[in-house]
Amino acid sequence: MTSTDKPGQSAGDTTAAGEAATDAAAGEAGASAVPGTAAEDRGEEAAEFGEDTGTKRQFISWVTLALMTTASVASLRPSPTMAIYGLAAVFLYLLPAVVFLLPTALVGAELASGWRGGIYRWVSEALGKPLGFVAVWCQFAMTIAYYPSLLAYVASTFAYVVHPSLAEDGLYVAIVIVVIYWTGVWITSRGTRAVAGLSSLGLVIGTLVPGVVLIALGIVFLGQGNESAAPMSTDHWLPPWTGLASLVLIVNNFLSYAGMEMNGVHVSALRHPRAEYPRSIFLATGLVLLIFILPALAISWVMPSEQLSLTAGLMQAFQAFFDHFHVGWLTKVVGIMLVLAALGGMLTWLAGPAKGLVTLARQEGYLPPFLQRFNRHGVPLNIMVAQGVITTLIGVLYAFSDDVSSAYWMFSVITVQIYLIAYLLMFVAVVRLRRTRPDVPRGFVVPAVTLVAGVGFAASACALAIGFVPPDQFGDAPLWRYLLIVGGGLLALGVAAPFAFLKFRKPEWVHPDHQGSHAH
Repeated sequence: MTSTDKPGQSAGDTTAAGEAATDAAAGEAGASAVPGTAAEDRGEEAAEFGEDTGTKRQFISWVTLALMTTASVASLRPSPTMAIYGLAAVFLYLLPAVVFLLPTALVGAELASGWRGGIYRWVSEALGKPLGFVAVWCQFAMTIAYYPSLLAYVASTFAYVVHPSLAEDGLYVAIVIVVIYWTGVWITSRGTRAVAGLSSLGLVIGTLVPGVVLIALGIVFLGQGNESAAPMSTDHWLPPWTGLASLVLIVNNFLSYAGMEMNGVHVSALRHPRAEYPRSIFLATGLVLLIFILPALAISWVMPSEQLSLTAGLMQAFQAFFDHFHVGWLTKVVGIMLVLAALGGMLTWLAGPAKGLVTLARQEGYLPPFLQRFNRHGVPLNIMVAQGVITTLIGVLYAFSDDVSSAYWMFSVITVQIYLIAYLLMFVAVVRLRRTRPDVPRGFVVPAVTLVAGVGFAASACALAIGFVPPDQFGDAPLWRYLLIVGGGLLALGVAAPFAFLKFRKPEWVHPDHQGSHAH
């Protein structure tokens, strides 16, 4: 995914997380995931580290890289989730930033500056090709659960353009998910390139402009003497502790920060990587935190937590502010901006993860030939249709849900958990490669790599486990149903599917163009 919300990306506000990491990793996996000959690899490394390969090196400043990283991660879409905690949102953003965002960014820089080919190459070199496939599969599979949650956000946002009561109408949300997803597949299948520039445009109209407006409205609102809906005193900077269920929503921040590591591919474009990359990462982290924290606080100033919707919370805040200042008509304008940005971002990366996975599968024979086919426009339509069938089934579940926010949360958790499997493998890979391949030149070397990777691994494992605890905010639903959906989604998409493909894999699944190039 490009600079859209992840699920990545991000994506509702054209950044993501999740989204950025998925497309980058999967796309790279497709482009150069399989190691070539030793000579080819030496040529790649020479180019990577600025040796004379006959081409002129181009450099970027560490500030530019920080801005690129910020654009690929920052988003407004998670704001309502953290606004529920009020002032404690600051702590809940800072904690995963320290234990997850920074480790992934540093580890990603070392791996990307030592090996081309994205997470498939990294994990394959360290742990073997089967686990490399599991990692890249998870970065693709997370989008299956991610698209329904993204489009639920789109549906709830657009409801404020049509009729706000629709935001919590499960049937309306289900129809929007199904219709928009298949429309996107149809547009993408025709090889349309007109949407290629929508991602950067979406960043402006879907994140920066609304974010600045939201924060400014909040400051003026408080400046007029209005009382904040959430307490802002210093004794509220930590969330109230009632057990793990009181902190479960922090899991969403791991998805918000996902994708930070993929900009490590640009580390060799810095003149002095070892000195400048840490500066770039710390600047990007500060900017990302500001973009996440300030809008969340602004929402908490005007919207009581018990009234906040996870999908429509952003629009609830805009409507409350605009109504307060007697410009309620602007709510529809902002709603249209956010929806167009989300859809533009989605169209720019809809085929990316699938295309990277299919290209890799052709080289290594990981998927049946039917799922490896490209149409005449070079789009992997068959696997996108298969993905769409599952997305449709998930979307239909919204029609039977009496709580859209609860359904949205469960599919967001599945997205995070699947994605975290890839991160767990990445943290193990960097430590193992440091021990087994110390001779490979790296543009950036993580200091105290075992400690840094260990913190990232532990944080990822904890977030994955905490996701199985229903949050306090949705405590009315039966526990068995929550565990069935979340646990079933993780096991089916993140574990059973990739290992089934590996178990039933056949030599003839390797595409004819690559048979003879790779032994099985």
